[in-house]
Amino acid sequence: MNVPLIRRALLGAGVAFTLAGCAGPEVRDYAKEEPRLDLRAFLSGELSAKGMFTDRAGRVVKRFTVKMVGRWDGDVGVLDERFQYSDGSTQRRVWRLRSLGQGRYSGTADDVIGAAEGESAGNALRWNYTLALPVDGRVWNVALDDWMFLIDERTVLNRSAMSKFGLHLGDVTLVITKE
Repeated sequence: MNVPLIRRALLGAGVAFTLAGCAGPEVRDYAKEEPRLDLRAFLSGELSAKGMFTDRAGRVVKRFTVKMVGRWDGDVGVLDERFQYSDGSTQRRVWRLRSLGQGRYSGTADDVIGAAEGESAGNALRWNYTLALPVDGRVWNVALDDWMFLIDERTVLNRSAMSKFGLHLGDVTLVITKE
């Protein structure tokens, strides 16, 4: 009996099962969930949000509020966001959004590298994009895995996992309310 060969086979099977178990949710997992998120309808008019950034250990690093105004002309939209952070700093981000049909979206903003790609199904929308994030006088390009869930006609819960080089940096959590 070749014990090293058996050990390698068992190790390989273990790694395969572990990786399969790490697979995260997909947007289509929420296809039957209600109420259905219509991004164009929700991101129209005045909205406000409250949120926080937590580091990889779960410590709250920054809290913030956001005032937003969204408008759409057919499949093209603009979302103007104005952030007020707990340390007194402010930021503005203007998203230029496009509905691509079949639950797919794209978006650009001045601090987004390339384009954000989004997909929705049921009550969920998932965005993936790279953000140019200022940190201590430098700019880090960080990957965001951004999930939005419509809770009711006036409320979206948003959670974004932030990473760089595949390492988890922290999370952004916010509640968006339609005025």
